[in-house]
Amino acid sequence: QVQLVESGGGLVQAGGSLRLSCAASGRTFSSHDMGWFRQAPGKEREFVAVISWSGDTLYADSVKGRFTISRDNAKNTLYLQMSSLKPEDTAVYYCAADNRYLLHTWGIMPLRYWGQGTQVTVSS
Repeated sequence: QVQLVESGGGLVQAGGSLRLSCAASGRTFSSHDMGWFRQAPGKEREFVAVISWSGDTLYADSVKGRFTISRDNAKNTLYLQMSSLKPEDTAVYYCAADNRYLLHTWGIMPLRYWGQGTQVTVSS
């Protein structure tokens, strides 16, 4: 069992930066791939980025070059460093964990563990 709690969301101006954290409980964190999704008002939840248990990463095209996903297995924490933020990045951001799927399928597979989400608002 893995429990996930996101933090670090808030209000930021366009062009600014923000770092999200996702604290995980459970002893199996290091064996799970971890990722971020987001859901804007009136839109479906979309894949943002994923990092494997070994450190391989994959990003959505919309955030590539602006966002960086990382993890600290010693602290059971996942991060998302977001830079050059745009108003269209406004959404609730969720972290997720699973160890069953290839990274490139994360956008379409039913992932096992989810956090409650943290709001990110980017003003223009």
